[in-house]
Amino acid sequence: MQLERLWLTDFRNYAAAELHPAPDGLTVVTGANGEGKTNLLEAVGYLATLRSFRGAPGEALVRAGAPVAVVRAEARRDGRGLLLEAELHPTGRDRVQVNRQPLKRTRDLLGALQVTVFAPDDLELVKGGPAARRRYLDDLLVALHPRHDATQTELDRVLRQRNTLLRQAGGRATPDVVATLEVWDAKLADAGEKLVTARRGLTAALEPLVSSAYAQVAEAARLRGSHVGVRLAYQASWEGGLAAALAAARGDDLRRGVTTVGPHRDELGCWIGDLPARTHASQGEQRSLALGLRLGGHRLVAERIGSAPVLLLDDVFSELDADRSAALLDALPAGQALLTTAGSPPPGAEARHVVRVEGGKLLP
Repeated sequence: MQLERLWLTDFRNYAAAELHPAPDGLTVVTGANGEGKTNLLEAVGYLATLRSFRGAPGEALVRAGAPVAVVRAEARRDGRGLLLEAELHPTGRDRVQVNRQPLKRTRDLLGALQVTVFAPDDLELVKGGPAARRRYLDDLLVALHPRHDATQTELDRVLRQRNTLLRQAGGRATPDVVATLEVWDAKLADAGEKLVTARRGLTAALEPLVSSAYAQVAEAARLRGSHVGVRLAYQASWEGGLAAALAAARGDDLRRGVTTVGPHRDELGCWIGDLPARTHASQGEQRSLALGLRLGGHRLVAERIGSAPVLLLDDVFSELDADRSAALLDALPAGQALLTTAGSPPPGAEARHVVRVEGGKLLP
C-alpha cells in the first residue's frame, strides 16, 4: 500500500495543495500549531474511511466560503495504480470516483486505501467509555472487510427507528406499538448478531498481537511488570439470543424510551494481568496499552490484506516520553508513514522527506 500523490482543493484551510510523500519510510510534516498539519493527514484518512478521524462533521471539512472541497490521491496497491477522488459538499451529497469511474455507493471506496491512525487522544481507547473501544473494533472490521460497513449502517438505521418508536410510544405497549417493535426487533437481531459475531472473532485474533505489542512498548518504557500479558474479551450486553433479549427488555425499553440491549451497549474488556486496565492501570500502562491496541490492529490488517496500511502519526510523539517514543519507533513496521510535528522528530526517526506547512500552504 502506497500513497504517491495527494491533491487538496478547498479542504479545511487549504485553498490548494499538492503533497508528494516519500514512497517508503517517513515523511515529516512540520509547522506551528494551527497551520494545517493535521488537516493534511485528515484528508488522507478521509479517502480511506470516508469520515474524519477527528470526528468532525462533513461540512467542517469544506473551506469556509467554498461550495465544495475536493480530495484526490494517486495510490498503488498490489502493483496496481489507483486514482481516488472525493467531492465533499456541505449538504452531505458527496461524490467519489475510482480511476475516474463514479461509484454508485460512496462506501464502495472503502478498502481502496488503507491507513492506521495514531493520535494524541488514543489514550481514550483505554481510559474512555465503551464507545471508543466499540469504534476501534468496528473500524478494524471495515478495514479488514469493507462489507462490514453495510452491517454497521443497517444496525444504526434500525436503532434510530426503534428508539424513535419507543420515544413516541410514551411507555404505552399498544397493539400497534408491539407489532411494530417486533418488526424492528427482528431486523435489529439479524444485523446485531452478525456484527457481534464479527467483533468476537476480531477480538480473539487481536489479543495475542496486542499483548505482544504492549510487552514491547512497556519493556522499553521500563514499566514494572511489562512481562505481564494483556487480555481482551468481548462483553455483550445480553445473554443468549439477541431476539429473546430484546423481547425480555421491551417493558424497560418502553419505560425508558431507549434500546437498552444490543451491540451499541457492548464492551471490549481490556486487562493487564488480572486487573482491568481502565480503572486499575497506571497512566503509563494505559498509554502503552493504547499504543499496543493501535499496533496490534495495524499488524492484523497488514497480515490479512497482504500489505501494510499507510501510517498516519498525528503529533503522537508529543504525548510520549523518550523511552516510549523509542519503543514506538522500534515497533513500527516497515512501510510508508506520515508524521506531523510542531518541533523536531524524535531521535531515531529518520525522515525521507520533510514538508513545512504555513497557513494552509505546503513549503519545501
